[in-house]
Amino acid sequence: MRYLDLTLPSLAENLALDEALLEEAEAAGQPLETLRLWEASERAVVIGRSSRIATEVRTEVCRDPHLPILRRISGGAAVVVGPGCQMYAVVLSLRLRPQLRSIDQAHAQVLGTIAKALQPSVPGLTFRGICDLTIGEKKVSGNSVRIKREHLLYHGTLLYDFPLEMIGRYLAMPPRQPDYRQARPHDAFVTNVPLDTATLRAAFQTAWAAFEPCSDWPRAATQRLVAEKYSQPEWNEQL
Repeated sequence: MRYLDLTLPSLAENLALDEALLEEAEAAGQPLETLRLWEASERAVVIGRSSRIATEVRTEVCRDPHLPILRRISGGAAVVVGPGCQMYAVVLSLRLRPQLRSIDQAHAQVLGTIAKALQPSVPGLTFRGICDLTIGEKKVSGNSVRIKREHLLYHGTLLYDFPLEMIGRYLAMPPRQPDYRQARPHDAFVTNVPLDTATLRAAFQTAWAAFEPCSDWPRAATQRLVAEKYSQPEWNEQL
């Protein structure tokens, strides 16, 4: 599998690159799998494809200071990203892994793979709910998926040194909650994994056997998607 460790300057570019990698794989005519890791340099809110901003985000708080609110291509609820939150994206071939056409199987197998790689360093890390990784009763990772004809994009977050109080500051309680949350507020529901970013990145590479450097990433497609979608209010503010 190809490996791309790349954080672009803006949040719009980083979200666009995830989608561009999926587009690239679909156009390849053969399986093309990639693991990408990145980390936002500034705090921001990323909402799901069908998220309603007024329901999921405390917009009055985000305005001061100005906190970007951008929409991703995949589903799920809003998240806060920034330094201390490891972001990942994996593009997987449905020709090679046909079982992943089932969304439930996609969640279970992708998160099971990541959990297995991290468990030696984080005992008790497990897959819970629809698409969470947890330590005990606390969530450390939220994830979402976008499925196309021949490939899927599975991407998410993993908290390792994040100021957890910021999550409840910027986000309202999510409209859909797993049973194990038991209506706990954000600061009582989330925690950081006790690892540094180098250890996390090495574990992700090992999990996916992603050791082939990806130097020829889809630059033009990324900039096109920024211009057409991720920089546009029509996309980010549509709901």
